[in-house]
Amino acid sequence: MSPRGVATPDVRERLFAAAERVVDREGPGALTSRSVTTEAGCAKGLLHTHFAGFDPFVAELCLDRFARTAATARHLAGQAGHGTVTGNLDIVVRALFDSGGPALSGLAMARPAAALQVREALEGGAPGFTAIQEAVADYLEAERRLGRIPATVDPPTAALALIGTSHHLLMTTWPDSPDPRPAVRRLMTALIGKDD
Repeated sequence: MSPRGVATPDVRERLFAAAERVVDREGPGALTSRSVTTEAGCAKGLLHTHFAGFDPFVAELCLDRFARTAATARHLAGQAGHGTVTGNLDIVVRALFDSGGPALSGLAMARPAAALQVREALEGGAPGFTAIQEAVADYLEAERRLGRIPATVDPPTAALALIGTSHHLLMTTWPDSPDPRPAVRRLMTALIGKDD
């Protein structure tokens, strides 16, 4: 545990990673400011020193993970023509579902103040599902131009189906539920046809 008065490096990420481990191991009901700081091995007040409260912490955690996934999705553009289309898309799907994604999304929705903060940030332009969807559509368009997916595939519609389904599964999957990623992979295959 960090001694009192000693700076803790990368506090936000340390607390975010600790929260993900708690949720992954014990479910969203176990997530409290105390469980996060205990898991992070830091002073109990550290979370409240860096965040305006527990709801803002949960909201910022969700927004941070959305932004990371959006950044991963933006990197798809450079993958056009490389690897397999489903393999490239699977990177984004894994980013959505890894790190406690389903439970964290449910947690944010169960906390009205956190949900409001997330919604306001997304409405204000913070990257979220729309940014991820647009990046996936751009990637699919590039792959269609290269002939790696059928010309009949409509990239914006396929991206909406993929990200919309992932969003649905994020909101309805809990830690004890079956892994939703195989269903998303089947959807990808159905949307883009045979993969190179």
